[in-house]
Amino acid sequence: MRAMQITELTGPVTALHRGELPDPEAEHPLSPGRGVIVDVHAAGVSFPELLQTRGEYQVKPPLPFVPGSEVGGVVREAPPDADVRPGDRVAAFCVLGGFAEVAVAPPYFCFKLPDEWDFAQGAALVLNYHTAYFALALRGRLASGETVLVHGAAGGVGTAALQVARGLGATTIAVVSSDVKAKIALQAGADHVVRSGGPWKDDAREISGGGVDVVLDPVGGDRFTDSLRSLREGGRLVVVGFSSGSIPEIRVNRLLLNNTEVVGAGWGASVIGHPERTQRIARAVGEMIAAGVVAPIVGARFPLERAGEALALLEDRGATGKVVLDVA
Repeated sequence: MRAMQITELTGPVTALHRGELPDPEAEHPLSPGRGVIVDVHAAGVSFPELLQTRGEYQVKPPLPFVPGSEVGGVVREAPPDADVRPGDRVAAFCVLGGFAEVAVAPPYFCFKLPDEWDFAQGAALVLNYHTAYFALALRGRLASGETVLVHGAAGGVGTAALQVARGLGATTIAVVSSDVKAKIALQAGADHVVRSGGPWKDDAREISGGGVDVVLDPVGGDRFTDSLRSLREGGRLVVVGFSSGSIPEIRVNRLLLNNTEVVGAGWGASVIGHPERTQRIARAVGEMIAAGVVAPIVGARFPLERAGEALALLEDRGATGKVVLDVA
C-alpha cells in the first residue's frame, strides 16, 4: 500500500516521505481483540500530526512511522462484535496509520457515515466533533441558553465547536482573523463574529450582556488573559490546545475575582481505552447529525503525496474547516 511516513523530525515540509508498505494486520493496540480494517478514501490532517513531524507531540512512535489519526473509508474486515460490517462507509479514529491506503481502528472508534456525507466529511468527524462535545458539554458544562466564545472559529475544531454548541442550545460568538474566516464561521452556524485583531473581548462582553459563560480556546498564546476577562461571573475557560505554539500562564487571583474556572479538556487521554465514554459522546454527536446540526466543513484538500504541504498550511494558520488528504 501507499503510505506517507515520518522518517525524520525536521518539520512538515521535509519529515514526510512516501513509501510502499505491507497492508496492516487487524490487531490494534487499543483493541483487546481484532480491529476494523478500513480501505482509506480520505485522511484528516490535524495539529497533532504537525507536532509529530518535529517530535513535539506526547505520542512519539519510533521512526519511521505512518501518522494520521482519522480516516473516512470503506470497511474491508471487521470482527463479529463490531457495529460495522464489510462494505460499510465509515468514519474511523485509528490513532496512527491514517496517512495510508489501509488503516486499522478499534471497533469502538468506527462509525457509519450518513448517506449524504462524502468520505472527506468522515475524515473530519471523530477528532474534532468528539473533542468539541467533550470540551463544551462534559468539561465546560455548557447549557442551553448560555453563550460561548470560540477562538480559532474557522478551523477544524472551531467549526465543530460552533455546530456542537448550537446543538446544545447555546449562542455562539466566533473569533476570527479575516473576512474569509468570518464567512466560514458563519457557514458553521456562528451567531456573531468578532475579529481577533480588534477589541474582541469588549465586543463579546457587549454581545453577551456582561460576559460569556464559556470560552473554548484551542489557540492559547497572548489572548488567554483577555479570554478570562471576557467571562461573566461563574464562567469557564476550556483549554483544548495551543495551536499558536505558546502555552500561557495564569495569575490565579484572576479566578478569585469573578469566581471563574480554567478547565483542561484532554479528549484523547479521557476516552482512549474507554469504549463506554466514546460511545456516550458518539450517541450525543449522532443525535446532532440526525437533527441536521452537525455536518463537517471540509476546507483544503491535498493528494496523499502532498501531506507535508497540508501540514504546512496548518502551521501557517491558513486552514479553514478541516484539511483533508484524498487517498483513493
